[in-house]
Amino acid sequence: MEKVEKLLLIWVGEKQHARDTVSEAMIWAKAKILHTDLLDQQPETPGPPEEFKVSRVWFEKFKVRSGIHSVVRHGEAANSDLPPAEDFTAEFLHTMSAQGYLPQQVFNCDDTGLFWKRMAKRTYITEEETRLPSHKPMKDCLTLLFCANTTGNLKVTPLLVYQSENPWAFKKHKVDKDLFWRSKSNVWVTCILFVHWVNFVFGPDIKWYVLDKNLPLKALLVMDNVLAHPPGLKEDLLEELIFIKVMFLLPNTTCQLQPMDQQVISNFKNLYTRGLFHMCLEMIDGTSLTLCKF
Repeated sequence: MEKVEKLLLIWVGEKQHARDTVSEAMIWAKAKILHTDLLDQQPETPGPPEEFKVSRVWFEKFKVRSGIHSVVRHGEAANSDLPPAEDFTAEFLHTMSAQGYLPQQVFNCDDTGLFWKRMAKRTYITEEETRLPSHKPMKDCLTLLFCANTTGNLKVTPLLVYQSENPWAFKKHKVDKDLFWRSKSNVWVTCILFVHWVNFVFGPDIKWYVLDKNLPLKALLVMDNVLAHPPGLKEDLLEELIFIKVMFLLPNTTCQLQPMDQQVISNFKNLYTRGLFHMCLEMIDGTSLTLCKF
């Protein structure tokens, strides 16, 4: 059994290197095959052959002994491609050097969905209780497009896409929307919305920034090649924004190269959730509202 587990761990490592999916059922089946092969290689001995029964107890102990664990395979990571990512990196560095871009002049943008009312799936209860009645999850979603430069000292005004242009609560409480707010039924960022954001938010913001910092009037925008980002964006720019150059990430390289995916967006969501829970605590402690009503 010790030999089986050593060979099994090597096999898992090979599959991981090849970026293949390895399920629990596959590990169980491979363990049986390895055990049978090892028995066939041994000289015959009197008595019945050693029997190996794959069980849940064995598998849990094997995970502890070997250190293997289950992870979620995300769509972009599953389709990532290393050689094109290396090619883009070389091209990007060449562009930076040849055209003299400074880190302050290089920008990246990416959008993300935000379930802005979603509560945590887990909660703490007292020792006497064994379960808690479930509640229907809040599925109200909006889309946010984030953009910043490499140094992080210019965070461009985000694009927000929501179902309603002017929600009722905003009218009632006279809320000012201090970001580029647009409405669409499916809350997706479209080409039209993106081009409007570039021309009327991104372009003016970075033009003011580079002039204020006494930098050359040029900027490089790096982004992925999704449908909402038109390949002919250069032709859609206003005349006063022709100093903006666009570079598209190569297909299947986003998860490796997208700067906004390197914990920038995830950190925002963590901060947002922390602020939301802090507000919830203040509200339910200071009023008669329940969390669901709030």
